[in-house]
Parts: sequence; C-alpha cells; structure tokens
Amino acid sequence: MSKRIVITGLGVLAPNAKGREDYWQALREGRRGDRPITLFDASSFRVKTAGEISDFDPKMYMGPKGLRTLDRSTKLLVSCAKLALDDSGYKVTDKNTDDTGVSVGTALGSIKSISDFDEVTLKEGPRYTNPALFPNTVINSPASQVSIWHQIKGFNTTISTGFTASLDAMQYADDFIRMDRARMVLAGGVEEMCLQTFFGFYALQFLSGSKKSEPVINCPFDARRNGVVFGEGACLLAMEDLAAARRRKAKILGEIIAFGYSFDPFRINKYNPRGTGLKSAIRQALDKAGMGPEDIDYICANANSTKAADKIEAQAIKEIFKKYASRIPVSSIKSMIGETYSVSGSLAVAAALGALSEGFIPPTINYQKPDSDCDLDVVPNKARRVTIKNVLVINFGPSGANVCVIIRKYEP
Repeated sequence: MSKRIVITGLGVLAPNAKGREDYWQALREGRRGDRPITLFDASSFRVKTAGEISDFDPKMYMGPKGLRTLDRSTKLLVSCAKLALDDSGYKVTDKNTDDTGVSVGTALGSIKSISDFDEVTLKEGPRYTNPALFPNTVINSPASQVSIWHQIKGFNTTISTGFTASLDAMQYADDFIRMDRARMVLAGGVEEMCLQTFFGFYALQFLSGSKKSEPVINCPFDARRNGVVFGEGACLLAMEDLAAARRRKAKILGEIIAFGYSFDPFRINKYNPRGTGLKSAIRQALDKAGMGPEDIDYICANANSTKAADKIEAQAIKEIFKKYASRIPVSSIKSMIGETYSVSGSLAVAAALGALSEGFIPPTINYQKPDSDCDLDVVPNKARRVTIKNVLVINFGPSGANVCVIIRKYEP
C-alpha cells in the first residue's frame, strides 16, 4: 500500500502574521500585510509599500548569539524551522537525525548578499571583504543553516525554480518520504525583501503602481488590478509518513494527496495566454488523486492581481471544472500577503491547512469591481465559515512553471 504523507507542523513568518495560529487568524480576519517599506530607502520609487515583515526579531527564535554574519533570508528560514519543529512536537535526536531532511525552495534569496559582498570587492578590493559573509552568497546557505542550527543530518536540498520553488521543494520532500529515504522533512521556502529584488520587479513594471498614473492596489480577480504588491516571507511544513506520525502521536494538520506539474516553455517573463501548462498541472493533480471536479471543495488560487495571470487562471478553472466552477470557492491569499514569489506556494498550503482545520475559506480582500473574465466565487472581502474536505492549491509563474497540490482533511 502506498505511503500516506501528512503535515504535522507549520512554521510561518508572513507579512501579516507570525506562527501558525496567528497566520490562520490573520487570514480569517482578512488582515493586510502591506505597509511602508523600512528595509531600504524607497523614496525614489513611485511604489513605497510592500509586504514587509517589519517587526521581525530573530533573537526571539534563535537567541542572541551567532546572528551577526547571517543574512535576512537565513534568519527568517532558521526561525521558521524552529516554529515548525515546535509546532510538530518533533525532537531532533541522535537516533532520528539521519532520517530528518530539509527541502527549501528559493530563487532570489542570495541576491542582496552577493550584491553587498561584491560592492566591497569592487570598491576596496577583494582583500578587504569579510570572508565570514561569503557563505551567504550561495543560494543553499539558508537551507544549510537550518540543518546546522537544528542538528539535522539527513538530506539537505535547495530548489530554485522561480515562483513555484517552495511547492517543488514540497514535492521533492514527498518523493523522499515515499521512497523511504527520509521519515520527516522540513519543506517550504523563503524569500527576503531587499532593494535589489524590489527594484527588479519595479523595473519590469510587474509591481502595482510602477507605471505612471496608476495607483498601488492589491486586488486579485478585480477589474481594477494592475500588478502585484511584492512581499517576503518564510514557511516550512513538517512532512511525515503517517505511520511515523502515529507512532509519536503527533497532531495531524492535513494530508498531501497528489501533486501536478507541467512546464510550459512559452516566453521568458510572460504568461502563456492559453494556460496550457496550468491546465495540464491541474488535470494531472486530479488524475493522480483519483478525483473529479466535484470532489474539490475550495481552490486556493495563485491570483496575484496581474491582468494576465488572474484571467488565465480563471479561464483554466472554468474549462476544467465546467459546471462546478461557479460553485467552488476560489480565493486569493495574495490579496493579504502580496506576491511572495518562491515562498508563495508553501504559504498557500499553510492557508489550505487552516481552511481544513478551522473550517473557513480565506477571503479575497480589496474586491470591489467584478471582472467578467474572472467571474468565479472569489469569496469577496470576508472569510466564509464552511466545513471542507479537499483543497486544490494552484501555483504558477510567468516563465513556464506550473504546480498544483491537493490537500485533504486528515481522516484515520
């Protein structure tokens, strides 16, 4: 019989909340995470707000020592790992450390560290750089530090696939557990807010308000939408074999049923208007799960408030779910936390677990003007109390990656 993979712990640091319970409550309340940027000087940009975790203090999670040479991505992820381990009740010991793994998705996490390190090299020469800061310049540094700080000796992997990296990391962890190469894996992603990444999206005019005369507004599926609000965050989920979770009498937040993946090489930084890869990923997840459109109770959408992406996703949902498309709640948590890039998939799974465990559908906030291209039940502005069993999480980006996962309410 195939292994059953469950989630027993959740570590979240998001623009609108910290920790599992606070995050679920924030989603229930429709709490916004966008605020004035403080991590760098944004006065020269038309856009001066973002989904920033402005009150993050790593000492609360990691203690006061050993922090000086770590970058923000690493501090966020290591702190998140502590939250996930504490939430799961899983203790890393000499007996189980080799069976414990780390799988992290990130794409832009080392850009600031590379930029800062190279700035000293170019201005003052390589002899004046601080060698202690060099490890931060490699993209696998945050994941490696998770293992170092928490004494985890099993596999350690970093996956960099852009917008879908954290869901790809979760699928990688799922494979490891099913193949008996690990029993528990901390899987998810991290992305930090910094001038370099913010400016990249700003220069591409991907951000809401980056074009002249346009307001900054985060309103997925709304006809007024004009781009994303950039956000940061970290999210790690404790994934386990059900049998192992039962042996240690762990609480179970939800069960992973199936993933769907499709790479659609259309054009760099441009969504395929036909949504070919997205539709393939959704169908694949349903087929692997042995489910039909009627079995999905809620869709946690990718919708990030861009004109193209939200329309493509809505059309894909309508084509695949047909008569059920208008009956299934489809909401976007990015209306609250912004586009958190590679960590967005795992934050969506964390939201899906809240929906399953607490019996509510997170709202799509800031929704005012319906768009006929996105005529779905988007759960506008207020959370909805409802008992659900199966959630489809959708995650995709403009350069071809499309990933979906179906999460189920745990039943023994």
